[in-house]
Amino acid sequence: MRPLVELKGVEKRFGRVVALKGVSFDLYPGEIHCLLGDNGAGKSTLIKILSGVFPPTQGEFLFEGRPVRLSSPREALALGIATVYQDLALLPLMSVLRNFILGREPLRNGLGVLDLAQAAEAVRRSLEDLGIPLKDLHQPVGTLSGGQRQAIAIARAVYHGAKVLILDEPTSALGVKQAAQVLRVMERMRERGLGVVFITHNPLHALAVGDRFTVLFQGESLGTFRRGEIGREELMRLMAGGQELNLQEVRE
Repeated sequence: MRPLVELKGVEKRFGRVVALKGVSFDLYPGEIHCLLGDNGAGKSTLIKILSGVFPPTQGEFLFEGRPVRLSSPREALALGIATVYQDLALLPLMSVLRNFILGREPLRNGLGVLDLAQAAEAVRRSLEDLGIPLKDLHQPVGTLSGGQRQAIAIARAVYHGAKVLILDEPTSALGVKQAAQVLRVMERMRERGLGVVFITHNPLHALAVGDRFTVLFQGESLGTFRRGEIGREELMRLMAGGQELNLQEVRE
């Protein structure tokens, strides 16, 4: 099977600062590939390259086997690469429905009249497909829980045709129940054949849903591992740069 996206020997430099050093990374359809690392590991730089915020200084970027050089997030979206950042880019005073269709409003018979009934039916089906229970599409987004808002932001990207979904720390500020809801939505996306890049510094959340795990440390990849090849303690050790950790202190 051909990867959806593939980075080969990617480097990114900002003047004398080297943010990424020869990193390779790929993502297949129907896969959740977890990208782990502590603060400053290079995760944000890598996802900004994938999402078209800036190009790599060196190395190859392939999408569905073809070399690409993205110059904007709009170009990434046109290919089907969508990124959901921690701020979600949702308008809290607008309804769920309006947030979904904002900027891509369906018009009735080309007359310039907004067809809300058609939009509501399409959005409702999209939410049901991802297992997101929501009775009222006209409810303001700001009244939803953190987990619901994350799920809505993810579902919106899928609704607009994403093939690759990059999730930037989607569970970092959530409680246990809300995080579980977001992880279930990710599993539904995998079942639908999407490729998911799950950026996290939480090994437990990664191990709960991940198929493969890539660990970054100070801009370098410390390896990619399949499910069953690595456990929580080893992931944490690699995230710390290979240093031994006092796990009792971590638990506390």
